[in-house]
Amino acid sequence: MITLKSPREIALMKEAGAVVAKVFEGLKAALRPGLSTLELDELANEIITSNGGISAEKGYYGYPGNICISVNDTVLHGIPSSKIILKEGDIVSFDIVVRKHGYCADACRTYPVGMTSPKALRLIEVTRQSFFEAVKLIKPGVHLGDIQAKIQEVNESNGYSLIRDYTGHGIGREMHEDPSIPNYGKAGTGIILKEGMTICIEPMVAEGKSATRVLGDGWTVKMKDEKLSCHYENTVAVTADGYEILTLDEGEK
Repeated sequence: MITLKSPREIALMKEAGAVVAKVFEGLKAALRPGLSTLELDELANEIITSNGGISAEKGYYGYPGNICISVNDTVLHGIPSSKIILKEGDIVSFDIVVRKHGYCADACRTYPVGMTSPKALRLIEVTRQSFFEAVKLIKPGVHLGDIQAKIQEVNESNGYSLIRDYTGHGIGREMHEDPSIPNYGKAGTGIILKEGMTICIEPMVAEGKSATRVLGDGWTVKMKDEKLSCHYENTVAVTADGYEILTLDEGEK
């Protein structure tokens, strides 16, 4: 069931989104070769708690980290670890969900670590671009399939594949709410967007083929062909005449 949010509820989600943005700013400033993903997870939690939020991911179905940190061919749900040390040329995705005042905001960014190859930087930029091209279409009365089809068009026209095993989603009091939002689809199909909907649009893009596998820890999702993957996400509210992105940092605004 899709729940429409009041202006007050969206304002509370925006407060959670501001915390998410602060975490990205802090992580990006700290990011360098030689750090473990556990150190970055601990930094993220310090920023979350010092800004009045809590990690919505910690303990979710037993998930052990404060955020998800996924490196190179890990596309989703990478568990922070003292054994995973970032290297020059890696790319790393931070997937962050903050709860504040009872409401959630969810976003993901993929960043280069030090000097990174042009092909990796291109993957990051096209993934990001596909989000912004798709989100431009959001307004009441638009089919959700229009947004999905635009994500697919931008990425596939650049030679990339879309992850099909995982999707975007609604969000509010819970991290995951209806509807499910695949990153592929057909324009003119799907539910009609309405003012007050709050959704996570999150292109998950593969350099190679789209097939994934889950490691024995039950969480870490890797590309089967071991090629690079990328993830970009924001929490978006449908407004009376368009949309508002609730999780952008100051530089992105």
